[in-house]
Amino acid sequence: MLTTVEALETILAAMPVLPAEVHGASRVTGRILRQPVIAERDQPPFDRVMMDGIAARHAEIAAGRREFPLQATQMAGQPALILEPGHCIEIMTGAALPAGADCIVPVERISVAGGVATIEAGYEATARQFIHARGSDYAQGDQLLGPGQRIAALDIAVIASAGLTEVSVSASPSIRVISTGDELVPAGEPIEPHQVRLSNGPAICAMLAAHGYGDSRHDHLVDEKAELERRIGKHLDEADVLVLSGGVSMGKADYVPEVLATLGVELVFHKVAQRPGKPMWFGMAPGDKAVFALPGNPVSALVCCRQYVVPALDKASMRPAPLPEFATLASDVAFEPDLTCFQPVRLVSSAGGQLLALPVRTNTSGDFAALSGTDGYVELMQAQSHFPTGTPVFLRRW
Repeated sequence: MLTTVEALETILAAMPVLPAEVHGASRVTGRILRQPVIAERDQPPFDRVMMDGIAARHAEIAAGRREFPLQATQMAGQPALILEPGHCIEIMTGAALPAGADCIVPVERISVAGGVATIEAGYEATARQFIHARGSDYAQGDQLLGPGQRIAALDIAVIASAGLTEVSVSASPSIRVISTGDELVPAGEPIEPHQVRLSNGPAICAMLAAHGYGDSRHDHLVDEKAELERRIGKHLDEADVLVLSGGVSMGKADYVPEVLATLGVELVFHKVAQRPGKPMWFGMAPGDKAVFALPGNPVSALVCCRQYVVPALDKASMRPAPLPEFATLASDVAFEPDLTCFQPVRLVSSAGGQLLALPVRTNTSGDFAALSGTDGYVELMQAQSHFPTGTPVFLRRW
């Protein structure tokens, strides 16, 4: 049986790379960038005035001059004027610094009468004061965004500033999320005492969408071999990735592995030394299509989705693996089986700024309600049964 580390490494090694496609900049938020974004110009592209006031020569102010005839007014968006000696130019925030000026005196520090600006007594001006120097943010030709970066809303401003109307991004994988089980009943439909509500599929779709993979569709299949083979085969033809939930354990109605084999899906591994989620199944279908068959218990399904499916999609999208994140256990955890424990946690901060992971107990791997309000889970590695308060642990946020 594979360890959790071996399972994830095996999945990542098997994942194909998704093709790149070009989209308008207004449609790429949340997608994975596949090209560098290069600065079109210096930023700011000119010495930018940061305060309303007057632009003057600092040397004249330092020599004791306090009164300056107003030469002109310059607004943001107008070409830079040339400052005449002994004068000042009324200036607005965002305007280009007039040639010859090297100091801005804020409007609150001047008075204007008869076309003359007077600097208040005692005010000490500083050379280059309130001037955002050209190229001080970045220079023309600098790389602003790199391939593999997930495009956030703030990055759209960067793309626009580079003069780009469209960029290359990873194609959005087409995903089919399949819930199996005769006992499952969707919300809104009549339900019998012996049945349970269908919850895994919608939750998995929502988790994938939260990570930027919104092109998913859900289907519910009953535990009948012929129907499973027909419908799963159809989904394999139409989608890039399949994520199944249920039917992968050792029960008489757990037909999923057999059906997948019949459809030509090659088993890569079945079972991982972990709890919850030990029956996890992974295979590859013809056409380099990844198939994840997750356990049916809700906690197991959601943990396996976050632990394996999300990183696999990131790898296929050419998103670099994130840096490891760690937290400190806020209370003791005991775990007897020789398996890796995925322990749900809430995150809190200590007075000293330390990130603490407060374990949240689930009644069973079916207790999905206990996950509400948790921030993620920590990985408590096998071969150890007691994890005392203060233990540093690897953290994955949902």
